[in-house]
Amino acid sequence: MFLHRIHLDLRNKEARRDVADPYEMHSTLCRAFNTPEEKCPPGTFLWRLEPEQGTEGIARIIIQSQKLPDWTQINLPRWFKEEPTAPLDLINKLGLASVNAGQLFRYRLRANPTITRNRKRIGLFSADDQISWLQRQSELKGFTPVTIHRSDERMLTGKIRTNKPIRVFSVLFDGILTINDPVKFREAIECGIGHGKSLGLGLLSVVPAT
Repeated sequence: MFLHRIHLDLRNKEARRDVADPYEMHSTLCRAFNTPEEKCPPGTFLWRLEPEQGTEGIARIIIQSQKLPDWTQINLPRWFKEEPTAPLDLINKLGLASVNAGQLFRYRLRANPTITRNRKRIGLFSADDQISWLQRQSELKGFTPVTIHRSDERMLTGKIRTNKPIRVFSVLFDGILTINDPVKFREAIECGIGHGKSLGLGLLSVVPAT
């Protein structure tokens, strides 16, 4: 399981397009993991556009994948602000093969908090509802959020290939978590949490809390 950090130059029109439209960003990133003749299967990678941007107009993208990408296949001149650095091996870097119940990690998660009523998915917009959603998800995923900080609420918008508009609400969660079930916790990191993963949601990023 690999973690990649890339930086995009917002002076480039394709980079601005992708940052503005998560569907386009996912489509562009798919090129690095599949040949043009292949479709990009669900679960190929998780990604997140980080809220922090440099003063020089740089967008930072975090990508997690099971296989290594070939960044040259993106084939967009000046899309990258700088050459991508070597990926991190998350299993070894975080010691995920040997985590134990009770360990503390700092986490970040951009997610689409929802509930389902009458077979329809409904977004949750109040702070209390969003926190309750994260607590329910974490119980299923083998951890407990010790602290929860909400920020950067935004509506993700874009258009799919049929020109149908996309509108998905998202919120950024940060804080400290403790592990309850190491197996479920590793699955949450590998598979993500919630809906909208192709739109840059669901990636659970963690580092040991020291």
